[in-house]
Amino acid sequence: MIIEVNTDRHIEGSERLIAYCKSTLEAELDRFSEYITRIDVHFSDQNGEKGGDNDKRCLIETKLKGLKPITASNHASSIDDALSGAIDKMVTVLNTTLDKLRGR
Repeated sequence: MIIEVNTDRHIEGSERLIAYCKSTLEAELDRFSEYITRIDVHFSDQNGEKGGDNDKRCLIETKLKGLKPITASNHASSIDDALSGAIDKMVTVLNTTLDKLRGR
């Protein structure tokens, strides 16, 4: 499973952020690893330098073997919370998608 982490110009793509993001995704999505080929994570700050509540956005795009990519996004006050919320949403979408594929 390939994981690519991208940030906009308002968020520093530090090694710590990238390592944290990758390890968290690997841990949370490991049970789906046989279906996932690639995960692209995009962090952005919707208000830039202005600040504000829930202005951090995390978009996760997951590419599955033989299927169209699926996405989940979340807005929060911090990058960590945005990532956590997006992962929770992605788990729900993956469960639904794969249950349909399995005929459940």
